[in-house]
Amino acid sequence: MDVSKPTLAVWKLASCDGCQLTLLDCEDELLAVAGRVRIAHFLEASREVLPGPYDISLVEGSVTTAADAARIRAIREQSRTLITLGACATAGGIQALRNHADVAEYTSLVYAHPEYIATLATSTPIAAHVDVDYELHGCPIDRGQLLGVISALLAGRKPDLPAHSVCFECKRRHRVCVVVAHGLPCLGPVTRAGCGAICPAQQRGCYGCFGPMETPNLAAEAELLGATGMAPDDIDRLYRLFNTTAFADLLDAAGEKS
Repeated sequence: MDVSKPTLAVWKLASCDGCQLTLLDCEDELLAVAGRVRIAHFLEASREVLPGPYDISLVEGSVTTAADAARIRAIREQSRTLITLGACATAGGIQALRNHADVAEYTSLVYAHPEYIATLATSTPIAAHVDVDYELHGCPIDRGQLLGVISALLAGRKPDLPAHSVCFECKRRHRVCVVVAHGLPCLGPVTRAGCGAICPAQQRGCYGCFGPMETPNLAAEAELLGATGMAPDDIDRLYRLFNTTAFADLLDAAGEKS
């Protein structure tokens, strides 16, 4: 074992494992990365667990239990650089829909013995609990972005992550606007780039899984969605899907309700 190599740890909280699978799906590129680091903790890929501290920690999932909250603090203490992966870790994920519901009522309906369920009333992003160095957005994350960030850190460079919108990405790729050409609802104008504009490329509107761009104009987007025939309640639900807390916080701060 080469102890001179930087250590990489991958952690999971409340999530579907999709972002970890994105890393595994890198295949040949992952082998190249593995040759430059010691994989110290990655239970999705190996049973081997090495003690910290760790040079780079990748964390997937949101905080939904008191145990998760304590665990992420311990991970932060052991990690030189902490990177959150995906909509769950950066914005609470789809499970953050619980933030607008009665969790006690849900558990009483779903579980025969709800008294055994230890959960928080909310699902929150990692950054609500500890300092985060970099965030990779998406549901799931983009493999190219992930490899780019890891490669940059290993080279001693600051990762270059986009803050512009999916709309800009469509224009750069010479794709026809699905709103203009087909009248489809699309969150592309307010969603962070990074996915390669996959949905518009398939003649579908953007669902906003990469979360809000750096400076989204939500009022203008609400008007655009309304022009496609969406009712205000439907617009609100669209915002509160993959990135419930991120869009909701922006709407609350602006005093808007789509």
